[in-house]
Amino acid sequence: MARKRGRAPLAAFRENVESLAWAVGLMLLVRIFLIQAFRIPSESMRDTLLVGDFLFVTKLDYGAKLPFTHIRLPGLRPPRTGDIIVFQYPPDPSQDFIKRCIATGGQTFEIRHKQVIVDGKPLLEPYARHTLMDYQPGMQSPRDNLNRHTVPDGHLFMMGDNRENSLDGRFWGYVPMDLVKGRALFIYFSTASQHWWDMPFYVRWERLFRILH
Repeated sequence: MARKRGRAPLAAFRENVESLAWAVGLMLLVRIFLIQAFRIPSESMRDTLLVGDFLFVTKLDYGAKLPFTHIRLPGLRPPRTGDIIVFQYPPDPSQDFIKRCIATGGQTFEIRHKQVIVDGKPLLEPYARHTLMDYQPGMQSPRDNLNRHTVPDGHLFMMGDNRENSLDGRFWGYVPMDLVKGRALFIYFSTASQHWWDMPFYVRWERLFRILH
C-alpha cells in the first residue's frame, strides 16, 4: 500500500508536467504561426501608435515563416500600401521595427516637399504627422525629398507615420520580405506608464481594442 501511495504523487506530478508542456507547445505554435504580441517602444508611429501600446500582429496575412529557415508558408494576401507591419530591422535583424508600408515590389515612389507619391499619384495619408515645416524650395534631404525609386521585387518601402521622428526606409532602404513578421491588427492594452508596477493606474482606456489601419 505504501508503494501505491508513493506512485500517486509521482503520477500527478507527471500529468501536471505533461499538461504544462502541451500548454507551452500550443502557445509557441500560436506565436509562430498565428499571432504574436508586441509593445511599442518609440514615437515613430505617433499618433497611430503611442509608446506603451500593446498590440497583436497576425502571421496569417503574409504567411508565417518556418523557424530557423527562409521558408514562408502561403499567406492570405501580399502586403499592401497602408499596411502597418512588424519586421526585423534590416541593419540589425535582432531588433523589431514597426512602420507603415508605402510601396511594394515593382511600385515607384518619390517624396516632394513631404508629399509621398506612389506610381505617379499623390498618396492620401490622413495618418501622417508632420511637426516640422522647415524645408526650403529646392532643398534635397531624404526626410522631406526623395527622388523617384522603384521598389525591388520581394521588398517593401516603409515609413513611420511620425515623419520627422522616424528612422525608416528613407534612411536605410528597403525591407526584404524575408524579414517581415506580420501585420498589426489591434491594440489590446495601452498605458502611459513605463513601469510595470503602476501600469494599471495609467491605462489609456480609450485606446483598448482599437483596430489599426
